[in-house]
Amino acid sequence: MALTHIDAAGKARMVDISGKAATARTALAEGRISMSADALAAVRDASAAKGDVLAVARIAGITAAKKTADLIPLCHPLPLTAVAVDFTLEDGGVRVAATASTTWGTGVEMEAMTAASVALLTIYDMVKAVDKAMVISGVRLLKKSGGKSGDWSAPHAEL
Repeated sequence: MALTHIDAAGKARMVDISGKAATARTALAEGRISMSADALAAVRDASAAKGDVLAVARIAGITAAKKTADLIPLCHPLPLTAVAVDFTLEDGGVRVAATASTTWGTGVEMEAMTAASVALLTIYDMVKAVDKAMVISGVRLLKKSGGKSGDWSAPHAEL
């Protein structure tokens, strides 16, 4: 398969989507942050010194999805129709799931992964005073729908 962001001369390029049909597209990404019991308690109880960690991380993730084209050089700016960021408290950490949707000529995988990544970074920032050894891991695309390539789900995805 040819790389779409590389031209025949090997130079980076933004893909021309002008001929692509605007179709409904959705992507779901996830990631996890591992942390100490004290840090997890601060997240769970909304008792961190900086405030309600998950509320701020949710807003940060949504905002990040909207700014993806500003962060990833060859991404198209998209008219997002929805972004959701949800959290699951687990033993030893927090899992984030981010969904992005649009009706446009290109997909929203990068927006979903950016939302998940920034939500996780925000959690780190908000509780780093409690635990600087937190580890962010497993940021990945779980599934996408729509567009020319159709639906896709990650192998062994825990949906």
